[in-house]
Amino acid sequence: MKAIRYVLIVIVALVVLAIAAIAIAMAVINPNDYKPQIEKVVEEKTNLDLILEGDIGWSFIPLGLELNDVEATLDGERLIALKQLVAQVDFWSLIAMSPQVSTFVLDGLDARLTVNEQGEGNWTRIMPEPADGDTGQDKQDVASKPEQPSTAETGGEQGGSEPLNFNVENVQISNAQVHYSDLQTGQTVTLEDFTVNASNITLGSEFPLEVGFRVETTQPQFSVDGSIQARLAANEALNDFAVSGLEAVFEMNGEPFGGESVTARLEGSAKANLENETATLSAFTASLANLTLNTNLEIKGFGDKPALNGKVAISEFSLKELLENLGQPAVETSDEAVLQAIAFSTSIGGSAGKPALSDLVIKLDDTTFKGSGSYNLDNGGIVFNLQGDKLNADRYLPPEVESDGAKAASDAPAQTASTSPEGDLLPLETLRSLLLDIDLGLGELVVSNLTINEIKASTTASNGLLKVDEFSGKLYEGSFGAKVTIDARSDTPKWSINSDVNNVQTLPMLADVAEVTILSGGANLKIDATTSGNRISVLRDKADGQISFNLAEGQFRNMNLTRMACQGIALVNQDQLTTDDWGDTTPFNDMRGTLEINGNIFDNTDLVASLAGMKLEGKGTVDMKQSLVDYELGLRIVGEIHRDNACRVTEYVEDVVIPVECRGDFSAGAASLCSFDGSRFRDALKGIAANAARKKANEEVDKAKDKAEQKAREKLEEKLGEGAGDKVKDALKGLFK
Repeated sequence: MKAIRYVLIVIVALVVLAIAAIAIAMAVINPNDYKPQIEKVVEEKTNLDLILEGDIGWSFIPLGLELNDVEATLDGERLIALKQLVAQVDFWSLIAMSPQVSTFVLDGLDARLTVNEQGEGNWTRIMPEPADGDTGQDKQDVASKPEQPSTAETGGEQGGSEPLNFNVENVQISNAQVHYSDLQTGQTVTLEDFTVNASNITLGSEFPLEVGFRVETTQPQFSVDGSIQARLAANEALNDFAVSGLEAVFEMNGEPFGGESVTARLEGSAKANLENETATLSAFTASLANLTLNTNLEIKGFGDKPALNGKVAISEFSLKELLENLGQPAVETSDEAVLQAIAFSTSIGGSAGKPALSDLVIKLDDTTFKGSGSYNLDNGGIVFNLQGDKLNADRYLPPEVESDGAKAASDAPAQTASTSPEGDLLPLETLRSLLLDIDLGLGELVVSNLTINEIKASTTASNGLLKVDEFSGKLYEGSFGAKVTIDARSDTPKWSINSDVNNVQTLPMLADVAEVTILSGGANLKIDATTSGNRISVLRDKADGQISFNLAEGQFRNMNLTRMACQGIALVNQDQLTTDDWGDTTPFNDMRGTLEINGNIFDNTDLVASLAGMKLEGKGTVDMKQSLVDYELGLRIVGEIHRDNACRVTEYVEDVVIPVECRGDFSAGAASLCSFDGSRFRDALKGIAANAARKKANEEVDKAKDKAEQKAREKLEEKLGEGAGDKVKDALKGLFK
C-alpha cells in the first residue's frame, strides 16, 4: 500500500512540476520573438505571405491564445486579414476531459475571394503545386500504409458513442466581412457587418443567439440587412435540435423590388430530431410585406416519403398592395375593387408520401372555393375537388380603353403582337408528365358577359391524354354538356369536341356575349368536331366536323323578311305598298339546318324555316376567321302573308320564291346584313310568268273542252232522240266528265 501511495505522490508531483514548467515557460518565453520564424515557415510551406503586425499573446489559466493584426496575402493581394483573435479554454476542464471554451473572440475578419477569367478561385492557389514525381510517391506512401479501421468498425473502442460534454461561455464575432467576385460573370457578393453573439453554450440546455449581417450583390443590384434572435438547444449527441423565440427580420431592397424596401420576418419555434427523423414547426409565422403565412406542422420522415400533419394558412391580403410593396407592375383590372381580399387555409394530413389537404378554403374577393386534394410523391399524381359559389371573371379583365389617344396607344402593341411569331398553346412535355383527377364546381360564372350556372367539370390526365369527361352547366333558360379530349402523346396534339346544347335562349346570350341581337329563340345544338395542332391558327385551319342546329319559335330581329317578300309581290301585282308599320322582327317556327365545318368556313346547304305564309329556304357560308356571312335565301310563298292589298297572294304568286341575300360582317348587325335581292328576282319573275302562262293555257284548254263536249252531247242526243232514257244521259255525262 505504501508503494502505491508513493507512486501516486510521484505522479501528482510530476503533474505539478509539468504545470509549473508550462507556467514558467509561458511567463518567460515571449512568442513575439518568433514571429519572423512563423512567417518564414508559412511562406515556405504555402504561397501565402504572412504578416504578423500585432502582438501575439498567450495565457495559462485560462489556457489561451491571442493574435492581433494578422494579414495573409496571395500574389501581392490580400486574401485574409484579422484584427483580433482570442481563444481561451479552461485549463482544468481539459484535465477533466470536459473542454470548456471560456471565450472566443473574432474581430475584423476580412476575406477576399476571387474567381479569374478562367474560372479558377484564388483559394485554390494557397498550397504550392507538387514537384515532379511527388504525386506518385505520395500515392505509393498512402498505398503502403495499412488500412485503418473505421469508426463504425471500432465502435466503442474509439469512444464515438460517448456523448460530447462541451460548453462555451462566450462567443463574439464582430466586424467580419467576406468579398467574393467572379470575373467571368461580373457578379460580386459582399458579406459585411457580420456579427455573432452567444453565451453559456452548453449541450443539453438552451442558450441565446444573436446574428446580424448585410449582404450585397451587383447582378442584380440587391442588398439584405438581416438580424436574427433566438434561443437554441442541442443534445450531447448532436442529433436533437430546437429553436424557440425566433425573431428574424430581413430588410431587402434593390432591382428585384423596383428600388422599394421590403421587409421579411420569421417568428416561432422549431424542433428536429435527426435520429427519429421528425421535425415540428410551432406557431411559425413567415411574412413578406403584407403577405403572412401561419403554420403548425409536424413532419415524420426526412426521406422520399415524409408524412405531414398540421395546418397552413395565408391571412387575407391584397394582391395589388403586395405587388406595390414589392415594386412590381400593377395588375390593371376593369374593377379596381378586385384582388383586394385573398386568403388560403387548409389542414394537412395523409399517409407517408401522399400529403393530403382537407378543409381547404380559398378566398378570392367575394368568391369562396372549398374542397380537398392530395399529391402522390411516388408518381406525381394530383387529385383535387373544389366547389365554388360565384365568380365574375369579367371583373378581373384589363380595363377598356376609352379615349381615342389611349385607344391608339393600345392599338400599337396589338399590331406588334400580331406580327410576332405565334406561340404554342400547350406545354406538351409538361402535359405528358401530368397525372390529374380534378373535379370543379361553380354555382355561377360570369365570363365575357355570359352567365353560366351550376357548372360541373371533371378532368383527368395520364400519359399525355387529357380528358374533360364532363363540362356542363345551365345558361339562359337552357343547359349544355360537353366532352373534350386532347391527345398530346405526339408533337401534333389531336383534339376532339362533342357538345349538346338544349333550349338556350339565343337573344340574351348573343346580346351579352357579342352585343348581337340578330336572332332569338330556343337553340338546340349538337356539335361533333375534331382538329389538330398546338396553335390557335392551326387549330382553326384544321377544324373538321358538323354542327346541327334547331331553333323553335324564334325571331329574326332588326329585319322584316315579310316586307322584303311583299316588295316582290307588289311588283308582280303592279301595285304599291301602302303599309308603313312593318315592324322590325320576323317570327319563325322550327328553323333548322346543318353546318359542315371545314377549317374556318362553315357550309350550310339545308337551311329551312317556317314563316307566316312563307317557307324560308337557303344556303350559304360563314367565315369565322373574318366574321363574314354569305347567304342566299328564298322566301317561298305558300299562303297569305300580309294584309296590304299590294301584297295579295294571287294564283300567279303562289309557290313563287322571293330572293333575299345576306352578306357582310355579321358583327355589324342585321339591319345592313340582309336585303331584297333584285338581281335574282328576274328568275322569280320568270316563275311568275310561267304560272300565268300555265293558267292561261289551262283556261284555253278548259274552254275548248267545254265547246267540244257541248257539240258532242248535242249530236248524240239528236241521234238518240227524245225517247232515250235517263240512264243513257247519265252515261254520257260520265263520259264527258
